[in-house]
Amino acid sequence: MNVEIPRSDPSDAPAGCGPIRPESDAPANSLRHRVFECVRSAGEIPRIDVAKQLRVSPASVTTVVGELIELGLLQENPDNSRAPSRGRPPVALSVQPDAGYVVGIKLSRTRHTALLVDAAGHPLAEVSLETDQRRRSLDQVLTETGEVLDALLAKSDLQRADIACIGLGMPGMIDYGSGRMVWSPLLTETDRPLRHLAEDLFGIPVAVDNDANLVTLAELWFGKGRAMADFAVVTIEQGVGMGLVLNHRVYRGAGSLGMELGHTKVQMDGALCQCGQRGCLEAYIADYALVREASTALDSMNAGTVGPEVMLQQLYEQAKAGNEAARVIFRRAGRFLALGLANVVNLFDPSLIILAGERMQYDYLYADDVMGEMHRLALNRPEDAPQKVETHAWGDLMWAHGAAALALSEIADAMAEGHT
Repeated sequence: MNVEIPRSDPSDAPAGCGPIRPESDAPANSLRHRVFECVRSAGEIPRIDVAKQLRVSPASVTTVVGELIELGLLQENPDNSRAPSRGRPPVALSVQPDAGYVVGIKLSRTRHTALLVDAAGHPLAEVSLETDQRRRSLDQVLTETGEVLDALLAKSDLQRADIACIGLGMPGMIDYGSGRMVWSPLLTETDRPLRHLAEDLFGIPVAVDNDANLVTLAELWFGKGRAMADFAVVTIEQGVGMGLVLNHRVYRGAGSLGMELGHTKVQMDGALCQCGQRGCLEAYIADYALVREASTALDSMNAGTVGPEVMLQQLYEQAKAGNEAARVIFRRAGRFLALGLANVVNLFDPSLIILAGERMQYDYLYADDVMGEMHRLALNRPEDAPQKVETHAWGDLMWAHGAAALALSEIADAMAEGHT
């Protein structure tokens, strides 16, 4: 079966930022909040179109827009797309970019990445810091986070006091509601109050989440998921993560610890996972799983003397060159991925699954036979209507984009009411 896997790219997304949803699906916020978010999601939009989208009177919109302009949150721009042949040109509304700034930071084992974003969602500056790959204490990781933050601010000529919120993400189990880090493969510790420690250290409000949810937020706020009511994201890197959007909102579960696809069991008493349990999906398809298998396929190349990244690249090159042992490793990983994706389809039936992460460079993981296997394992699927799957083409900054979206969503109420 031939299954097309298009590549998702943020340049294809509509103007503006934030979820694009029908008014009937919008949260029951104040009209001021709804107007602000309508303008931000559109990028630029005339008052009359705001009134139509929100299903309120033009007079009500005009009143609220006046308040938002006075608060410095919206600005008026000539609407050249509707300019008449004579007379005063119509006016479009847009978010005042300098109404506030947020920072998105993605922490990982090898590199921390940070992105500065203005109130309209425009990226202004970015930095990254190469890090030690060993597990370390949360205090050490937060010290590194402070270094990344200060480097970003120095690059943009801003102070910490200028930042309304920091979105902070890392791999592992992060309780978004309480702000606790339950477990992370980066750290030697468990169950620490990540958000409170970061806020005390930086003196800035902080929102925290796991890295799979960051990619999901990047798609929901800046990518192809903006106008989609539901979709799923599966990430494959040092671990396997999943994010799920239901009714235009990220779903995290009752305790903010759901969607741990990588730790669903695919083989009882199977391979050892980095979480300490056995038989987890990621123990067969994540980076460390491929490295473990690569040591046998690349034995003649002294694979044990090189780092994990080099070993993975050698494994892929050997598979492309015809090394059967290397090909078997990728085929096996692909079959486990197909099983995991079929479970996602059977449980949630998302309209789109986006495959993201550095391992998407390895096309063996999403080849036709892998997608065909996923389709065969999914229940009640007509043969001519396979589940839509795309790969992610954002690069490393997608994580920081998602962290910035986390921060923007965290301060949306305060911005709309003028409390930033």
